Amino acid sequence: MSYEYDVNNLDLIDLISERHIMIRKITEELWNSSNDIYLSNSEWFIIARIYKKNPTISYINRQVNISRQATHKFIKSLEAKGLVEISAVKNNKKEKCIQLTALGNECYEKYETLKAGLEKKIADQIGREKLETFKEILKLDWGISSV
Repeated sequence: MSYEYDVNNLDLIDLISERHIMIRKITEELWNSSNDIYLSNSEWFIIARIYKKNPTISYINRQVNISRQATHKFIKSLEAKGLVEISAVKNNKKEKCIQLTALGNECYEKYETLKAGLEKKIADQIGREKLETFKEILKLDWGISSV
């Protein structure tokens, strides 16, 4: 993979951002080049919050870092693709729940397999030990969540 510019001169924030953008682009392209159902990274982000859960749409809105209108648009798109079902919440006329359909679950599980393959390629390139160390570092409390 070639870089748009020299990553050697980037600070930590920009390095993380560049790698994130690159990995998300690769996973989106891998999925969309081998499947009939086109899905954007934002749709995957929402699907991941729904998988094996039955959250409310307002919960999803709070979990994703996109506008409420965009979240609703993506959810409607996922529903039109047959990946999610929206249902009313008992005793609440305003609130709606969302869950993955069987097709939605199948797509998510295929996507997880695709990501695992990409992770294996990264491990093969940089070494499994370095990858595991990096993952552990990312899981640590960096003490910056309330900045």
